[in-house]
Amino acid sequence: MFENTEEMNRVVYSNGSVQNLNGVLEQKLDELRALIGKAEGDPLRIVGIGAGAWGSVFTALLQDSYGHLRDKVLIRIWRRPGRSVDRATAEHLFEVINSREDVLRRLIRRCAYLKYVEARLGDRVLHADELLKDGFCLNMIDTPLCPLKVVTNLQEAVWDADIVINGLPSTETREVFEEIGRYWKERIAVPIIISLAKGVEAELEPEPRIITPTQMINRAAGVPMENILYLGGPNIASEIYHKEYANARICGAEKWRKPLANFLRQPHFVVWDNGDLVTHEVMGGLKNVYAIGAGMVAALTNESATSKSVYFAHCTSEMIFITHLLTEEPEKLAGPLLADTYVTLLKGRNSWYGQKLAEGELSLDMGDSIKGKGMIQGVSAVKAFYELLSQSSISILHPDENKPVAPVELCPILKMLYRILITREFPVQAILQALRDETMNDPRDRIEIAQTHVFYRPALLGQKP
Repeated sequence: MFENTEEMNRVVYSNGSVQNLNGVLEQKLDELRALIGKAEGDPLRIVGIGAGAWGSVFTALLQDSYGHLRDKVLIRIWRRPGRSVDRATAEHLFEVINSREDVLRRLIRRCAYLKYVEARLGDRVLHADELLKDGFCLNMIDTPLCPLKVVTNLQEAVWDADIVINGLPSTETREVFEEIGRYWKERIAVPIIISLAKGVEAELEPEPRIITPTQMINRAAGVPMENILYLGGPNIASEIYHKEYANARICGAEKWRKPLANFLRQPHFVVWDNGDLVTHEVMGGLKNVYAIGAGMVAALTNESATSKSVYFAHCTSEMIFITHLLTEEPEKLAGPLLADTYVTLLKGRNSWYGQKLAEGELSLDMGDSIKGKGMIQGVSAVKAFYELLSQSSISILHPDENKPVAPVELCPILKMLYRILITREFPVQAILQALRDETMNDPRDRIEIAQTHVFYRPALLGQKP
């Protein structure tokens, strides 16, 4: 990706007209500044928290678009210090640098190239935070980004932030925002949080319910829910930075979601807005569950299109069934959920993880934080959804057996993924046994059950009936 230039900020339309984006971007920035109440000379402070692939790309997109307006906006990103880069990664990074003339020239101009030569020779150890300053995300080495302002002290990063981008895995969100909450105790102005995290936890007491990252932030940092939004969509981080056409939804209170959608929207990255925050957030976690199984099936069947389609039929029917438990109007989620599932099955890290498990290149003993990929959030999501849907207190009437059963009994793929990934009762190959079980219902039957019975349980999302 090239650094910000006038050439980058022009759009050529089909009629041949050329529009300079700088004026448009500055106007959008001014509108958001006015809404937040920023005074002249006081820059809007945007901070990304977490430097995984999507968090880094999202911050870099903002830097590319608005970074030249330094008197009006300051953009930075926080990541933990001290993460060293191994020799093999340093060698690969050196190859990437030398294959990109624009990146090579940029590093030479910034007097930063020599340290990558020394790391390639084994004479120096690089660290992830210094790589990020030069535009390299450790989880996405093959996609150089623009240089970023990196802060490794969390208090310094967030104490005066107006907008915080949560790029942390859901498994780390609570802990980090509890620390942030301590730094914000004396704040008067309430910051805006945009969460990118796709993951869930199950809370079983006093009654079963799902806890999402936005709810974790609300509890941990004390930020009101009206100031917390979720942004998600069928996106692959590296492709978005390469300006492949993509779309996303920002969900939350109308006061902020509409102006933020306008602020974030770019010619290649269309952002819509929606008021249904928690449901969209939960769906972002649900598709990761089944993506892991899809990767397993692909590897175990030598990429058999037939087997993958059988799996897709079963997993989508289970997702549809689960959405009927979680929302009163599940039909509205069908398009976004299937689109997000589709792209994750094609190229997402959760599908990749399932595939590598099946091929024996990874093992469960290695954990769910994988070098070069980051956190595999589908693993914790499998545990959360299984534990939630196995509670007898939310039992439903089995249509065939005419007796109450836990909802998970109608989700055999979810059950098997739990027994493979969490309790480890079965090997990865057991996912195929689940597909080939002669007692398994036609996926259409599961969808019909969901559509013809009242299964909606508003308490699962913390809502009142």
